[in-house]
Amino acid sequence: MNKTYFLAYPAVFQLSRYRNFPVVEASWSMLHNERPYLCNFLGTVYENSSRQALMNILKQDGNDKLCWVSAREQWQPQETNESLKNYQDALLQSDLTLCPVGVNTECYRIYEACSYGSIPVIEDVMTAGSCGNASVYPNAPLQLLKSMDAPFIFIKNWNELPAVLEKEKTLILQEKVQRRKMLLHWYQHFKTELKMRFTNVLESSFLMNNKG
Repeated sequence: MNKTYFLAYPAVFQLSRYRNFPVVEASWSMLHNERPYLCNFLGTVYENSSRQALMNILKQDGNDKLCWVSAREQWQPQETNESLKNYQDALLQSDLTLCPVGVNTECYRIYEACSYGSIPVIEDVMTAGSCGNASVYPNAPLQLLKSMDAPFIFIKNWNELPAVLEKEKTLILQEKVQRRKMLLHWYQHFKTELKMRFTNVLESSFLMNNKG
């Protein structure tokens, strides 16, 4: 069984089950409206983590005033109705979604951002979690996303973020609209492709077990 295909399955296929995140239908306004925020990050900031470094970098350049930023010190396993709505609004109203690593590099935030047409800016580093091994898989972490040409922004260090945001400020709305359309099209194809691969792996495994 090819383990590569399973690296992203839990996050993609369980979005609706995870903290009641809804299935999002793209609307005209989602695609075409100007978004008031350059980027967003709503999440837990752990002491001495790259997330703390991210907060400091945003404040240094004043970009925290252009982004929807809401940090907390402790992880909350369940969202309230209010916190979930705030999170969805942040995704909908931001051009970029900042995705710092947590326990693992991959996180639900990446796919939730895709649902709203907000480009994920992903910290592309290996963590101590269990989602890949760079010595075994040279493209790890995020191996599957990279193999399928995800239209994301990958950075190795949050010190690269100011340059990303400065470039973002130069884009006109038409360019952002085209980028959102491309992201949503890619995301739909990605989910369809994974479901097909997942089904094929299950069927092959089932047939092998029957033969055994």
